Amino acid sequence: MSQWFQLGKIRSRLEPEFANFMELWMIFGPPSSAQQDAPAYAIETVGLNKTYAASNRQPAHVALKDVNLRIPRGSFFALLGPNGAGKSTLINILAGLVVKSSGQVSVWGNDIDTHMRRARRAIGIVPQELNIDPFFTPREMLDLQAGLYGVPKSFRRGDEILKAVGLADKADAYTRTLSGGMRRRLLVAKAMVHNPPVLVLDEPSAGVDVDLRRQLWDNVREMNAHGVTVLLTTHYLEEAEAMCDTVAIINRGRLIACESTPQLLGRLDSKEITFTLDKDLTAVPDQLAAFNLEIIENRQLKFRYAPSKVSSGQILAAISAAGLTISEISTRETELEDIFLKLTSEPDAGADA
Repeated sequence: MSQWFQLGKIRSRLEPEFANFMELWMIFGPPSSAQQDAPAYAIETVGLNKTYAASNRQPAHVALKDVNLRIPRGSFFALLGPNGAGKSTLINILAGLVVKSSGQVSVWGNDIDTHMRRARRAIGIVPQELNIDPFFTPREMLDLQAGLYGVPKSFRRGDEILKAVGLADKADAYTRTLSGGMRRRLLVAKAMVHNPPVLVLDEPSAGVDVDLRRQLWDNVREMNAHGVTVLLTTHYLEEAEAMCDTVAIINRGRLIACESTPQLLGRLDSKEITFTLDKDLTAVPDQLAAFNLEIIENRQLKFRYAPSKVSSGQILAAISAAGLTISEISTRETELEDIFLKLTSEPDAGADA
C-alpha cells in the first residue's frame, strides 16, 4: 500500500491523463480489470447455498437453495422477495458478513474466496440500518471509511461525493443532527468512497419522505448512468418497476424469476379497461355477454381480458353494437406487484428460473 502513498505525493507533478489512469488503476486493480476489460457480469452466483445451523433449540434453516444469478455490468437490477426470502442473506454473503455453505460467488470477476480483497474493493453496500457515528461529521465519516479501504489522502473524494448526494452544506455538521433522509444519503456516500463499480442498496428509501426519496433516486440514477452497477432490494415495487431494467424475484430461498422488466410484466396476460357511459345501465347487453365484465355504479363497465386473445378494438366494437355511448375510458396495465404476488403465492417450483 505504501506505493500508493508515494504516488499520492507526486500526483501534482503527473500529467492529468496519467494521474487519472493511476487513479483508475488503484481503484480497479491492474489495467486488465479496468472498464475496457471489465467482466460481463458485475455479480455472479453459481449453485449458491446457505444453511444456518440449528441453535437455541431452533432447527437448521435453509436460507438459500442453489441460487444461480447473473447481474450484467452496468445494469440497474432489482432483487425482490417477501420478508425472509433470502435477500439479506445473499447481500451479506456479497459483503463478507455471512459465510456461504456451498457454491461460487464472484463480484466484478473476483471470487469472494480466492480474491477476497479484490471482491470487497469492488462493492459498496448501503445497509438497511442507519449505521452512523453520531459524534462524527459527514466529512470525517467519509475520510475514515476511505482510510479503512486504504485510499490515499490525495485520492479521497469526500467533498465531491457529499456534493453529489446533496450534503455539501452539512459536511461539518454532526451526523446526529441530520434528518432521516440525509442519513440515508450519507450511507450512499459512505458506500462510494472507494469508487466501487458495484453498489448494493438494501431498502434505501425505507422511512424517507417523497421529496428526499426523489433526490436519492436522482443521485443513484446518475451513478448508474456513469457505469455503476446498481443492485436494489426494496418493498416499493413501483420504484423497482420504474427504475430497474432487470428484475429477479427470490422466494423461500430460491430464485423463481430473473428477466428484463418488460419480459417479466409480459408473463401475466391480463389487462383491465373501464368505460364510463353517458347514462345508467342496469343490465349487461347481449352484445357484451361474452366478455368478462362488471357494472360499477350503473355507469361504468370494467372489462378484464387477456390481450393475447381479445383486443380492445373488439370490446369497443361490441359496445358500439350495443348502442352505448362512451364518455370516458381508463385502462390498467399489468404491474410488477401483480406478477410478484402471483409468483410468490405459487408452490415452490423447485428450480431456479
